Amino acid sequence: MTSRPTTGRSLTAGQTSRPWTAQSRPTTARPQTAASTRYEGTYVIAIVEGRGISREVGMAALDKDTGRVMLVQVADCQSYVKTLHQMHIHQPSLILVPDTFFSASDAALAPSGKRASSTSLLIQLIGDEFPEVDIEPVGRKNWNDAGGLEFITQLCVENDERAATILAVYYALSATCALFKYVEHRMNTRFSAGSLRIKYAPVDGTMMIDPDTARNLELTGNMTHKKSHHSLFGVLNHTFTPMAARLLRVNILSPITAYDSIEARLDVVEELINDETLFTSVREALKPLNKMDFDKLIAVLASSDARPTTSAKPASFRVSQILNIRSVVRNLPLLNNALERSKCQLLRIVHNMLGDERIEKIDQIVSASLNEESAQPKGGLAAVNARVYAVKANCNRLLDVARETYKENVADIHQLNRVLSEEHGLPLTLVYQDSGFMFALKKNDLEGELPKGFVNASLKKNRWIFSSMDLKKMNARMKDALDETLILSDKIVQELLAVIVHDIGALYQASEAVALLDMMWSFAHTSIIRNYVRPEFTGTLAIKSGRHPILEAVKSVGTLVPNDVYCDDSSSFQIIQGPNMSGKSTYLRQTGLLAIMAMCGCFVPAEYASFRIHDALLTRLSNDDDFEKGLSTFANEMATSAMILGLATHKSLVLVDELGRGTSPSEGVGLSHAIAEALIETKAMVFFATHFSELTKTLSHQPTVVKYVKSIRSSLPSAAEAHLAHFSVYIYLFIETALRQISAWYFSTSNTDIRQRAWVSMAEESFYRILDGVSDDSSHYGIELAKLADLPADVREEAQRVAEHLLALKTKNEESSETHRANIRRKALLRLKTQLTQAYEHSTLPDADLVEYIARFQKDIAVAFYRTL
Repeated sequence: MTSRPTTGRSLTAGQTSRPWTAQSRPTTARPQTAASTRYEGTYVIAIVEGRGISREVGMAALDKDTGRVMLVQVADCQSYVKTLHQMHIHQPSLILVPDTFFSASDAALAPSGKRASSTSLLIQLIGDEFPEVDIEPVGRKNWNDAGGLEFITQLCVENDERAATILAVYYALSATCALFKYVEHRMNTRFSAGSLRIKYAPVDGTMMIDPDTARNLELTGNMTHKKSHHSLFGVLNHTFTPMAARLLRVNILSPITAYDSIEARLDVVEELINDETLFTSVREALKPLNKMDFDKLIAVLASSDARPTTSAKPASFRVSQILNIRSVVRNLPLLNNALERSKCQLLRIVHNMLGDERIEKIDQIVSASLNEESAQPKGGLAAVNARVYAVKANCNRLLDVARETYKENVADIHQLNRVLSEEHGLPLTLVYQDSGFMFALKKNDLEGELPKGFVNASLKKNRWIFSSMDLKKMNARMKDALDETLILSDKIVQELLAVIVHDIGALYQASEAVALLDMMWSFAHTSIIRNYVRPEFTGTLAIKSGRHPILEAVKSVGTLVPNDVYCDDSSSFQIIQGPNMSGKSTYLRQTGLLAIMAMCGCFVPAEYASFRIHDALLTRLSNDDDFEKGLSTFANEMATSAMILGLATHKSLVLVDELGRGTSPSEGVGLSHAIAEALIETKAMVFFATHFSELTKTLSHQPTVVKYVKSIRSSLPSAAEAHLAHFSVYIYLFIETALRQISAWYFSTSNTDIRQRAWVSMAEESFYRILDGVSDDSSHYGIELAKLADLPADVREEAQRVAEHLLALKTKNEESSETHRANIRRKALLRLKTQLTQAYEHSTLPDADLVEYIARFQKDIAVAFYRTL
């Protein structure tokens, strides 16, 4: 594996400015915070597919920065969507596959960086999904389940998950063997026995979200601007530590499905919100841990070079990390004390994990060898000195001598600076860079040229930076002493690490506890500032005044109109209709986002929210061509539809937006109807936005189909309230008056960009909302919107007359249709069954009130039946 070469900026001697030193120019990029950290690929993933037609896929993923290892095995479908989902959760920097997936000639090209063609459909799909990630073939002999089990038995840390990990299935074990052999032989990294957090992750414990859904819902990144924080991750991420940010990302992409775990998280968020003292104390305890990555620190304990090197750079890194480890173990008691009076069970568990006596033992071991005053500055000479004097004196005589030599060399450099300052009458100062010391002189303090003997001058931030031959020689001697000091210090540090590694399980445990608590605090913080409410899980999807979490963060307060949702077993397939710009797509996305937030254990933006735990979130939301895969809009939506039909179950949530628009209207209606019927058979909760009004007729015989979105009441809906709802566009009188004036200007201006912005602005000023009431086709919202284009009045009047005539014929036919009346009776019966089941399983009403509610509900059903006779 080769690393990307670095580039540096320099000026040639012929230019007017003095030459740059042989250093790369320091970056001017804004430093990243925990909230702004973007997660590029860090995992090395080994992946293998079983032979035959079963499509069993095993995967082993090693985070090269943190040493975390995840094992996964899935029984996938033809599109391998589950495998790609797991790879998106563990973002790859390198993908290892068996060399038998390639032809002999193609496999020989892959290590050189060229994308090899493959006869394996899985590898082709991985290449399409991750075009910038290298896929490297590994010899088939390295893919051995017995070897993988041996690696796990040797390296896995002693914890509660060890037994389940050892029982990992065949293909995951094979991938594990190839992964660790590659890491040792090609990455020159070896891990200590019992030092790695290796975990087998069953896929049935989380909600499956395919990669396209994650992109379209903007779960971890903005579709328009990659650097924008306007995503669900950006809204929820107020974490202090990188581990918590990683955990948040994983939870958003694969929310948990265990009811007890979700409720435990919600209890934590609720206690943090209600207890201001606890909230504040946790925040203050997390601040000292800001940007500290426990997992990366632990990786230092677990790894070493497979082939020893004499470079001082690894030694310097390890010395620096041992100082960070000491800082961590000393700050954990503060966080533990903050949870002393916590009440909910999960916080008590976190409190016990942080109070592990082994953490105090590690602190004592480290403190016995490290100087108390050796803090860990951010950079410069202070950071170098902290590493030089990290180890206490008299631990190693050679180290004491090397440090004294280093000290004398630094003193000689300062003496040289004083001599030259007096000799040339210049106020010279010293600055420390990676290459050593340099002279510095303010631009205003120099008249003319620098005196002879100074070299490598460059102007930076209104001061000259330069050196001399004597200074370079002294820097070389100082560098030799510094390297020797760090290498000798590293030997003592490695002895410390060899002792600490026996208790590494406590550090892994603390890392998980801090990450979980940090994420829960972030949820509470977001819920407070945005006025979220605690969701319930009752088996019914019911949201009152729900708000799109990402749009709410973008738009001004009060401009986002909330919407209601109601979906249960008697109305599981909901056809959503309405004009363009009425917010159908936003409504679908809002429903999916709120379900994800609730299953992550976060409060949601609504006045009331109830959800069902879903095993998968499947969507067809984009109408774009896929140029990379060579798919048109129609081919792309058909491929996505096939994937949805293959994965949907009665526990799934399915969002479909404008299906069948990529082909002719007749074919589009036919395909949409067929796909809708197949989805109805799965009994999944489906929100189906469409402009095909014919579907309301062709699917009317299905008892679970409602033509429009159901509205939410503050109490349980009765059968009399079980009428349908539909999308409407509120056009207030003051807007209607303004539109006439705007329209005249709009069509008179020649600037297309201005016209487009004006149209968007008018659309945003409209009010979109789900309303109670039977779908009223007599509103003719299309004709009303035609006023925006100043359509002649006589044309609009004729359109109104024809539309009213067709509506009258339709109403007359429906009222006289026995099939129509039979459908109403079937839906009423299904509604009765669903509501009685819901009341039996989830009602908290007193018995007397519950009996009264059931009696009233039965009466409403009887009235509905009487009207169909």
